[in-house]
Amino acid sequence: MTDILIKPLADAPEDAQDAPQDAQDATGEVEAVDRPDNPLADWLTVPDVPILPAWARNWASVRANTGALFKVTWWHSRYHALRSLKYAVKIVGYSARGAYRGGRRLWPVLTADDHTRAVKALRAQTKAKPDDIAVAAQYALAHRQRTEARRWRWATALGLASATAVALNYASLGLQLAAGCLACGGLTAIGWSEEAQILDHGTPPLRIAMDSQQLNDALRATGLLKQGGKGDDEGPKVNCIMGPLRDGNGWAVVFDLPRGGGKKAPDVLAKRVDIAAELGVDEIQVIMSRVRAAHGGNAGRVSMWVADDDPYLAPPTASPLEALDSFSIWDAIPFGQDARGNRVSIPIVWQSMFFGGLPRRGKTFSQRLLTAAGLLDPYVRHYVADFKGGQDWIQMRQVAHRLVLGAEEDAIEAFKALLKELLAEMERRFALLRGLPTSICPEGKLTPEIVKRYNMPFILFTVDELQEAFLAVDDQEREEIINDMARIARRGPAAGFISNYASQRPDAKSVPTKLREIITIRYSTQVTDQTSSDMVLGKGKAAQGADASVLSEEHKGVGVLVTGPASFVTVKADMLETAGFNAMCAKGRALREQAGTLTGDAANDPSAIAEASGVTVSPVLSDCLSVMRHSVKMHTADILARLENLDEDYGDWDAERLAKELDDAGVKRTTKQVNIGGKNLAGYRREDLEAAMPTELLNTR
Repeated sequence: MTDILIKPLADAPEDAQDAPQDAQDATGEVEAVDRPDNPLADWLTVPDVPILPAWARNWASVRANTGALFKVTWWHSRYHALRSLKYAVKIVGYSARGAYRGGRRLWPVLTADDHTRAVKALRAQTKAKPDDIAVAAQYALAHRQRTEARRWRWATALGLASATAVALNYASLGLQLAAGCLACGGLTAIGWSEEAQILDHGTPPLRIAMDSQQLNDALRATGLLKQGGKGDDEGPKVNCIMGPLRDGNGWAVVFDLPRGGGKKAPDVLAKRVDIAAELGVDEIQVIMSRVRAAHGGNAGRVSMWVADDDPYLAPPTASPLEALDSFSIWDAIPFGQDARGNRVSIPIVWQSMFFGGLPRRGKTFSQRLLTAAGLLDPYVRHYVADFKGGQDWIQMRQVAHRLVLGAEEDAIEAFKALLKELLAEMERRFALLRGLPTSICPEGKLTPEIVKRYNMPFILFTVDELQEAFLAVDDQEREEIINDMARIARRGPAAGFISNYASQRPDAKSVPTKLREIITIRYSTQVTDQTSSDMVLGKGKAAQGADASVLSEEHKGVGVLVTGPASFVTVKADMLETAGFNAMCAKGRALREQAGTLTGDAANDPSAIAEASGVTVSPVLSDCLSVMRHSVKMHTADILARLENLDEDYGDWDAERLAKELDDAGVKRTTKQVNIGGKNLAGYRREDLEAAMPTELLNTR
């Protein structure tokens, strides 16, 4: 428990002590009970000490400590319950040793060993003086007394044993068990020794240790606590509301900064790296947050948890979404786990999201978790743009109302048309919502009833690799795209629009301020520095403790999640591999076909129809249709480049092999040359490829 420093009262001046008593009463400088002539002063003075200990001064602290006690008790109960058989064997062993020791001590009593020494001595004298009648008589008497003692003692012991056995035979089971436990306990006590131990040590070996003194030293070394002055070797200390105590695989503590030091909880959060260094751990192991007033906190209260080791290096947890048959977008989406293993879920209705970070850190995998939840709700309409054009989002063709793949000119044009379509739909919805009575639309926003009654499903607008689109357009087009996306993110939520954006390059050009500042939920995997972290998470977030630059290369799928102005947590996102995501796309298509909500591109995509119908289509034909989805014709060189971007296995293909594979797939080219932009080169027409699809698929379109 943190020491409470009490400042003594200043001594009264000498002239005041010499002044008349009435004058002192008039000035009020000395209280009546403090008079030197008052014999009751010592025990009438009210102590300036809190009545309750620090942990019991408010309900939040009592609840926190009670919860910690319950956790510790529950852990020890499970720990010792698993070792109960081992403890039973130990007790039996100690009981056996006690029985042996007791038998050795009881045997001399039963055999009248106290008489044996006299009998042996008289026997020796009899042999030395065989003619001495007196000695012979004494020997006979001693021998007879020993024999009688043995008989009486054995009879008494056997009688007591028999009586006990008879009594237990007629006693209840409870008394029999109690007697057995008493006997076992007695034998165990007899067999006990100083080195004996029944229970194992319930505290596992600790990687690190922390106490209040170490915490105070660390805060003082980082400048958060003042140094001690004359007569005060240590200086002011924090007031530990809870702990430090063991909490899972680490130490937990809740403390208040001392008043008068001019330091606040945000100052502690900003010193995360320095505090970690003083505690001798990595900053990734130190999890800190403010305790707000809603949870019994104040501006100087901090909750800290210090992990024994890096808590984010464990294997990822499989996403629970993969095992579900359906899901409601109105519910919070399971996203991952925090450092202590607590489940982190994100409500995305009325929200917009932005994902950022370095390449190959799990950004797209994390972003797909939110889109995957929308797949399992047939009343969610998907608009997807993947400007990388790889395999990550290709199977969204089974579900997406609109799907844009790649960052080529035709894809950019398709994306701009998609934005115009979304803006028109948004205005249509607002006009409809304004005309609805308040009994149906009380807050001017979507409700579950409106979604189904007026065919207004949620629109999940997913954009990945946003930086590729910005690099492919000029500044004017870039500004137009940013304005449209910002407008959707700003006004769209009330009309059921959920924006889900991601960019790989966290810089000012790839993450425009106009777009970033209106996003409500942000997630960043590892970045290079705090400036880049603030680019994704928001200005000043790193200083508050939300810093993605502390993550390392080993932290794949780990990021900092910001859900509000002062709410953030580092999360290890659930694992949803591409194969699992593709299976969820197929499941989402089936749900929409059943609910009658399959629309747009997905309803007419030949490859998606083939997959849903179980019809086998040549992979190269399906991939060519995917890369040509925004063009009616394309040069062979461009098709090969896009195929390689889609799948690296196409890297060694040339025009001749492509022609042969498509010919084997049944493609009949109406022309081998196509004119695009005044260039008449070898190429393909999309209608020729679509004509090669199986006849049963063509009849269903």
